[in-house]
Amino acid sequence: MIKDPVNKNIVSQKDLRHFLDIENLSQSLILDILDLAESFAGVSGQPVKKVPLLRGKTIVNLFFEASTRTRTTFELAAKRLSADFLNINIDYSATKKGETLLDTLRNLEAMHCDMFIVRHPSSGAAEFISKNVSQNISVINAGDGRHAHPTQAMLDVFTIRKYFSDFKKLKIAIVGDILHSRVARSLMHAFRILEVPDIRVIGPKTLLPNGVQHMGVTPYVDMDEGIKNCDVVIMLRLQNERMNSSFIPDENEYYNLYGFTPNRLDLISKNGKVMHPGPVNRGVEISSEVADGDRSVILQQVSNGIAVRMAILSLSMQP
Repeated sequence: MIKDPVNKNIVSQKDLRHFLDIENLSQSLILDILDLAESFAGVSGQPVKKVPLLRGKTIVNLFFEASTRTRTTFELAAKRLSADFLNINIDYSATKKGETLLDTLRNLEAMHCDMFIVRHPSSGAAEFISKNVSQNISVINAGDGRHAHPTQAMLDVFTIRKYFSDFKKLKIAIVGDILHSRVARSLMHAFRILEVPDIRVIGPKTLLPNGVQHMGVTPYVDMDEGIKNCDVVIMLRLQNERMNSSFIPDENEYYNLYGFTPNRLDLISKNGKVMHPGPVNRGVEISSEVADGDRSVILQQVSNGIAVRMAILSLSMQP
């Protein structure tokens, strides 16, 4: 395991105003978020699914990319914290009429908003926005280009902890389009911080970043070898919108080589779990039998996303 040098940029709970990536979070902060999410998990089962922590706060979804799970779970998380919530439809916003992004932000600031949740196709967009808003506004990164998707990584880690209590004993594999996946990057950082001893990334050479082993992971091009005895296997969607046909020959061959088929369940550990951040392309990354089977926790990931995002929203707007 590669150990990081002393990182002067480590973020502690008291400094958490923006939630932009995983890389600079301390292990203790990650665990604090998971513990707080655990306390929120029961809210969904209550007759009144709300707590008053963010009453009077206004949160804005600024999604420049299409999304279903991320957008709706953020909205539910905010509403369950009793915040007022706005979904800005970018396709019908003034940015389509020539207004700059900064002008849009200034106008939203003038409406006394408290937080922007940002999803954008350009890497670094959330950080750019965080540096150009007033001091009283928090920014949450809901996915930026190929860079990071920190809340997805947190809900995946939360889901894993539901089944495996000690990260320091786990073997975890991430399979598929590692090159274009912001989820994979955030997960690799999270697992390294949590001291997972065996982190594997699996995919064709064309979809493995050069030098990926420097992130403390072991690359494999053979899926069967890579997932052997793993406790958790995280399947990734092929990012077709970020690649061309030269990355893979065709989807059928990709499925044969890297799809999670039922016979591959025998290769992972007896209690091993299969995950996918979604959206799932059945018959490309994973078979329906596996996706809907008793080893899959894909729907649990979606449910857990609400509690984890409640925790992140509440911590980012703490007094």
